[in-house]
Amino acid sequence: MSETPATKQELESVARKVLASIDRPREREVIERRFGINGMRETLESVGETLGITRERVRQIEKATLIRTKIGLDDGKNPAFDAAEVEIVKALHELGRAARTDTLAEKLLGSSDTKSRGMVTLLAELSSKMVVTTENDRYHPAIVLTEEKEDKGIKQSVDKIVDALKKHGEPLDKDGLFKLVSIAGGQYEHPDETVAIASISKQIAHLDGAWGLTKWPLVNPRNIRDKIYIVLRIAGKPTHFSDIAEAVKSQNFRRNNVTEQAIHNELIKDDRFILVGRGIYALSEWGYKKGSITDVIRDILKEESPLHREEIVRRVLKVRQVREATILLNLQNQKEFKRVAKAQYALDEKAGEEK
Repeated sequence: MSETPATKQELESVARKVLASIDRPREREVIERRFGINGMRETLESVGETLGITRERVRQIEKATLIRTKIGLDDGKNPAFDAAEVEIVKALHELGRAARTDTLAEKLLGSSDTKSRGMVTLLAELSSKMVVTTENDRYHPAIVLTEEKEDKGIKQSVDKIVDALKKHGEPLDKDGLFKLVSIAGGQYEHPDETVAIASISKQIAHLDGAWGLTKWPLVNPRNIRDKIYIVLRIAGKPTHFSDIAEAVKSQNFRRNNVTEQAIHNELIKDDRFILVGRGIYALSEWGYKKGSITDVIRDILKEESPLHREEIVRRVLKVRQVREATILLNLQNQKEFKRVAKAQYALDEKAGEEK
């Protein structure tokens, strides 16, 4: 074997040889089961039931075995392991000095299945140059290049990023997140390090370069309406529903194969979307309001009246994409509006009293 494991097979071979160096079969089995080396990662309880011992005894065996194996590798007499360690360190540097276990396994072994994750995690666990963080409801399992001896400090760093995003209130690109976290006291040398640590959190998601909380639709769309919202935000202007449907299909969304009719139905149902022309929709947050052309003219004249016909048309066209003739036709509605001078219009007061 070469000193630098440049292939998946060589890295797997190193992990297998490390396991083979564990003399006692029960200890080796505990490590294989706990790390999922044979394809399924097992809990302490599950391993204990299989071996007929308590979960606490399984924990003790795992810890003691890892310590003994690590001591045996620290003497520098295992060039294959040292070379594997170099490869993992190199990959972590490229990923921002930290990575979720599945991401690192995919990069090193071309797979993120349980066995691949287990092998990478085992090699990292035995290294003195990195820390393996444990998984729970708030954190993904990860591997971090650090001098810290336990994952508590890493998780505190993750929490600081979550808190900074909560206070900021909207998604940021990685440069913006780096600046935000730096202001909050984060010690990172590069934006890639910031997002690498952020990726460990189950409370943070990212989409198309934007990072934010998982509850924010812009980075974690949960349904068709959220995806429509993202597409319109990206477009930045009123868009026809057929173009919205095409954009949804082309975006990097899960389950993005939706029909134009499905898109149109969701546009109609959600108050975030405003019909501003024939099949053309805008976001309400852009200042658009629901209503017919008559409703729009009425609101304009409530603010200022009377107005010249051309001024009314100009103001309507700011919030609706319709033909000028359509606006003039609605302006002839004598139940709503009255002409008070040449080309000058105002609200019909009687109509207002009736309403």
